[in-house]
Amino acid sequence: MFPLRRNRRLRTNEAIRSMVRETIISPNDFIVPLFIVEGKNVKEEIGSMPGYFRYSLDNIEKEVKELWKLGLKSVLLFVKVADDLKDNAGKEAINPEGLMQRAVKTVKNAVPDMIVMTDVALDPYSQYGHDGIIDDGKVLNDDTSAVLAEMSLSHAKAGADFVAPSDMMDGRIFEIRSLLEDEGFHDTGIMSYSAKYASAFYGPFRDALDSAPVDAKNIPKNKKTYQMDPSNRDEAIRETLMDIDEGADIVMVKPGLCYLDIVRDIKNTVNVPVSVYQVSGEYAMIKAASEKGWLDHDAVILEQLTAIKRAGADMIASYFAKDAVKLIS
Repeated sequence: MFPLRRNRRLRTNEAIRSMVRETIISPNDFIVPLFIVEGKNVKEEIGSMPGYFRYSLDNIEKEVKELWKLGLKSVLLFVKVADDLKDNAGKEAINPEGLMQRAVKTVKNAVPDMIVMTDVALDPYSQYGHDGIIDDGKVLNDDTSAVLAEMSLSHAKAGADFVAPSDMMDGRIFEIRSLLEDEGFHDTGIMSYSAKYASAFYGPFRDALDSAPVDAKNIPKNKKTYQMDPSNRDEAIRETLMDIDEGADIVMVKPGLCYLDIVRDIKNTVNVPVSVYQVSGEYAMIKAASEKGWLDHDAVILEQLTAIKRAGADMIASYFAKDAVKLIS
């Protein structure tokens, strides 16, 4: 006897494999994270993220033009704030002439059709490195949410297409959506970090922005009182549905590879786009292993991105976006 159905017939060569391929990566899938600093003609490599850089505004203009030529249509902006501008109230976060606000204008002036998303959280602005205002050893939820709403409004006024709250305060999506509506910014979208876990994979990112929690008396040593417990699965659905009810247009799972079960759960549950953040630790691990010759850099990039999309991601924030687009083209 012989098998009537031979599945290998559809794997015979690349032509047939590409015809029956179920998951296709394209430039339209990516959001490109960009790190921005003050100064002129700055392009400084991040030590824990080889090949990734912080840019001054003049160089960010050049970078987004290059991204657009590659077919990449969306950026997610983060700023590295000077220490003397940090406090426990987020004052600089709502400065209309702050670095983030100027960065939004720079990108939109350089490439008007580029979708500009902005990070909304207080950790880059906090003297304590936390995503919210701290009082008596606790991160205050409602006081923080009020500042995040003002921060979002300032980004919208600067020209942001989407604000991206990454803080995990309860109810902040409602606060942000309400203020944007009250102020007439009906078309400004919200991409909510709905299922953001208290992960060990964020270290290089905190290095990039100098935003790690400080080791000081009466300051929480980590972010576990507001970011999600990595052990929890059902909670991610509750968090995500609440954000959608409060006005989120896109929901996010962060990190990526270790949470693909969460991505699929959420994709099967909601009817809004799902984004995934392939985070700095995931980037750094691939870079380190490939530098040692232990992994095929390009093959692993594409395999991981394919896995993330196959799990249900409609869009992926990835430090590998440029590399991936060059590979697939």
